[in-house]
Amino acid sequence: MNKKIMLVDDSTFMRHTLSQILTKNDYTVIAEASNGVEALELYRKVQPDLVTLDITMPEMNGIAALEAIMAEDPAARIIMVSAIGQTSFIKQALSAGARDFIVKPFKEEQVLQAINRCFET
Repeated sequence: MNKKIMLVDDSTFMRHTLSQILTKNDYTVIAEASNGVEALELYRKVQPDLVTLDITMPEMNGIAALEAIMAEDPAARIIMVSAIGQTSFIKQALSAGARDFIVKPFKEEQVLQAINRCFET
């Protein structure tokens, strides 16, 4: 079964990089958002199997978006994407319901391992 993934990051480059990794490995990127407000609206519309969610974004950061999505769908699978040095945000995200995290800069194998762990639970 092909899993549908939504990418949320204010960096077009990061979304493109993740999209390439995922599509090359038989995942379908069904939506992309550049901030938390767009992410919440798109999540409601497309109901992805998994979301990669950047922490630092304009309008609504990743933690606020995570909390909003989890409030509406406690079964949501969300992987946080963070820069090195955002340890306190990662802990906050995991306690708010994120399933895993990826630290930038990342390697393809790290992305795939995190995604596979999310679909195993």
